[in-house]
Amino acid sequence: MRNESISLLSGISLKCAVLTSGLCFILSCHSGDEKKKYDSWTVTGGTKENMRYSSLKHIDTNNVDRLTVAWIYHSEQQDDRRFGPMQCNPIIAGNILYGVSPRLKLFAIDAATGIEKWSFDPADSLQNKTWTRRSINMNRGVAYWEEGDDKRIIYTVGSVAFAVNAVTGRLIPEFGTDGGINLHKGLDRDEHTVGVTPTSPVMIYKNLFFLSGLVSEATPGHIRAFDVKTGEQKWIFHTIPYPGEPGYETWEDTTAYRHMGSANSWSGFSLDEKRGILFAGTGNPTNDFYGGNRIGHGLYGNCVLAIDALTGKLIWHYQTVHHDVWDMDISSPPVLITLERNGKKIDAVAQSTKTGFIFIFERETGEPLFPVEERPVPTDSEIPGEQLSPTQPYPLLPKPFARQLLTEHDLNTLVSDSSYQDIKKRFQSYRSTGMFTPPGTQGTIILPGYDGGGEWGGPSVDPETNILYVNANEMAWVLNIVENKPDKKNTTQLQAGVSLYQRHCMSCHGPERLGSGDYPSIVGIEKKYNTRQFSELLSTGRRMMPAFNHLSKEAQHAIAVFLLDIKSQHNLPYTGHIESMGQKPSYGSTGYNKFLTKEGYPAISPPWGTLNAINLNTGEYEWKVPLGEFEALKEKGIPTTGRENYGGSVVTAGGVLFIGATADGKFRAYNKRTGKLLWETALPAPGVATPSVYSVNGKQYVVIACGGSKWGGPSSDSYVAFGLPD
Repeated sequence: MRNESISLLSGISLKCAVLTSGLCFILSCHSGDEKKKYDSWTVTGGTKENMRYSSLKHIDTNNVDRLTVAWIYHSEQQDDRRFGPMQCNPIIAGNILYGVSPRLKLFAIDAATGIEKWSFDPADSLQNKTWTRRSINMNRGVAYWEEGDDKRIIYTVGSVAFAVNAVTGRLIPEFGTDGGINLHKGLDRDEHTVGVTPTSPVMIYKNLFFLSGLVSEATPGHIRAFDVKTGEQKWIFHTIPYPGEPGYETWEDTTAYRHMGSANSWSGFSLDEKRGILFAGTGNPTNDFYGGNRIGHGLYGNCVLAIDALTGKLIWHYQTVHHDVWDMDISSPPVLITLERNGKKIDAVAQSTKTGFIFIFERETGEPLFPVEERPVPTDSEIPGEQLSPTQPYPLLPKPFARQLLTEHDLNTLVSDSSYQDIKKRFQSYRSTGMFTPPGTQGTIILPGYDGGGEWGGPSVDPETNILYVNANEMAWVLNIVENKPDKKNTTQLQAGVSLYQRHCMSCHGPERLGSGDYPSIVGIEKKYNTRQFSELLSTGRRMMPAFNHLSKEAQHAIAVFLLDIKSQHNLPYTGHIESMGQKPSYGSTGYNKFLTKEGYPAISPPWGTLNAINLNTGEYEWKVPLGEFEALKEKGIPTTGRENYGGSVVTAGGVLFIGATADGKFRAYNKRTGKLLWETALPAPGVATPSVYSVNGKQYVVIACGGSKWGGPSSDSYVAFGLPD
């Protein structure tokens, strides 16, 4: 592994150096334990409340423009610049920084210098093990646990949860089987038909850790607890309820618990350690855009959940979208805060969403702390069998932080007249009546888009002021519903492959296999994969693509015959079943398609990305500014437009908010009180990750993973740390 040391920084705080030990003790006591816990970054998000706040203030509004690179760590050995995006929020324990590379190698480095201590490559362990085949997916962080000399990192790679010695970088053999546990087991489903690939870090409470994760469409997103020492599964909370469990009655299909998938907490958790309450947000049940086979509200899809961390028993829930057919998953962990109301402090939970709403609840009861109205929404679906919810919840405060309706007056006028006329014509052919417009075959505007509004980076909150900072996307997408053709008897391999592709692959890769949204074209895939390699890809998944183990071998082979264009097998008989799980949807979508101009800009008027400051005590906005820019538009004198952004912010006691996230590859610092841009710098590649803030020997650092983005352009394997010069 390589380390580039640029202006390596060390030293101790001058302020502490001149203070007597007595004065230091007084200052420490004055700050209190509550403030002191925000000095470190031992947990993803800073603390288990997920506030992404640091009480460090050596770097402040007066000196942030003097930041320089302290060190750069390259997390891969190969000199290969085509790495996948990194979304990891690294943690720091005992002056050691732990993070994950683009190819999911776990590493430990000196947090002050970036010099490597050790690295662990899961590929070396997975080759000859019985856990499962390797699946390369995103990783947004790891978890640290210690008891005496026993210090562990718990992290996931595909469908395996590993326990790695935090000092040596070696697997802990007494955990699970030789250091890992197969997450396909323990779900009450055939382990060969499910796919579980957690992307967010586990949460740890005492000797338990909790996970859910990205799942295949036939896999339930149940939340589970495991013993941190042994890997034994201790409890399971059914996000698709079983008979006799609360929420079971919200499914018209009484067998949904046997075959329905998702309702998963892929974005991670927050934890109230004092009360022992685990908080989670969930996504919608499968499939994303057609609910005719899952009629009802479908608990616990699209819910904020409060669960007893020791027992797995539900304490309360709140559903933010009923019968979701717009892919409006809860995309970030809840944030635990303490609000001021009429002179009293109230422990609360704040949940940002893709819809642009922020829901705020009392922590123990789940009662909304701002009024929420159930408002009538359109239900005139043209799709047979669909039964939409007649109402949806609308918080009255805070107001949405992203636009929720696209009209002709909101179209992009920065482009040429011919380009404007093109998007106007297309818009007039779509249906756009607001956020809960029923999906249809003519094309439905989705705004906020599939990536929000709010995304997985989530908000940061300053506990001193209760101001919440959240970055938002303002990108319209177009949803087109298509009918899946019924099964055919005596069908050929090619016919079966086409039908299976339409059911399982078209929503991501499009009807012409040209890709859509953030998903790549697979035209010409036969030049990259042979039959064996393609079969392994379907079995393991890769990055954003989940495993398809729920499909039979016959079904996987038929898809290969179609996509790899194996002409010698086109007309051979297909002997498997196209329907591979319970009730399959009769309708699907043509893919994730952004509404763009001919030039590739969003068809909606700017801003296209924003940074928002909201006072949670009052529900009112403090400020809103565009986040990100297009250099080509800036050169034309067009004011900052904002851009798509992924990854969150960090706010500090020094008055500074740090954020990368944007497609333009900049790292920025804002004045948290005013929203004024104080400093920016170019990263080696876009930092679509949340920064971490920490201190070593009295010196403050801010570090961000710079792996590149989903939009193409430069990629990197680097973690870059910044600090003030000595």
